[in-house]
Amino acid sequence: MIKPSLISPAMRGPWTLLKKEMLRFWRVAFQTVAAPVITALLYLLIFSHVLEGHVEVYEGVPYTAFLIPGLIMMSVLQNAFANSSSSLIQSKVMGNIVFVLLTPLTHLQFFSAFLCAAIIRGLAVGLCIYIGAIWFVDLHIVHPWLILAFALLGSALLGTFGIIAGIWADRFDQMAMFQNFIIMPLSFLSGVFYSIHSLPPFWQKLSQLNPFFYMIDGFRYGFFGKGDISPLISLSIVGASFLVLAWVTLKMLKSGYKLRA
Repeated sequence: MIKPSLISPAMRGPWTLLKKEMLRFWRVAFQTVAAPVITALLYLLIFSHVLEGHVEVYEGVPYTAFLIPGLIMMSVLQNAFANSSSSLIQSKVMGNIVFVLLTPLTHLQFFSAFLCAAIIRGLAVGLCIYIGAIWFVDLHIVHPWLILAFALLGSALLGTFGIIAGIWADRFDQMAMFQNFIIMPLSFLSGVFYSIHSLPPFWQKLSQLNPFFYMIDGFRYGFFGKGDISPLISLSIVGASFLVLAWVTLKMLKSGYKLRA
């Protein structure tokens, strides 16, 4: 951990908030990190056992290898969203959000601290799944910079969306609505377990409206050099989506929407 004396006075506030957010999920790491890793590996065991040898999405790529990047990215996205959204809704419900708002943090510093914590949790989960998955299959990485770019941008996008959800929601059941009716459906319908080229034309077009598809397909392209769409197009769409959501989030934070009475 970085010593406070090594941090400039202007950055001690956001660093302290970031440290608090990281400690919040790390102290319950079995729930926040280990549980999603075990879930993803169970998906891998079940689907690879049932479909390995029966399905070949890309020529020369075993189905188990095809499945791993999708499971990693899906877990990264879900956990980045869960980190920022759960932190904010818990603080609002318990009433301790006021102690953060009373600090001289700017809305940009507030946003940056929550966003970085969400990215760190998402990447930590993804890395653990990768380490566990390579015991099942040898994964060759073709474009490591694409893997890193999509992992960072994807977790940043969902971390930002988690902040929006946490600000908007007033109760835990409202937050569950985001998780159950937006995040989970978009995750499972994004091509984690299949290529959209295996779908009828109508469903292919519909899948291309799903932002999760571009994150997962671009991330998978980094491993195999193969995908359903150009990674540059995917990267542009994900980057533009992040900028839009970041702008919305900063506007909400600056106005104090649902944060200040």
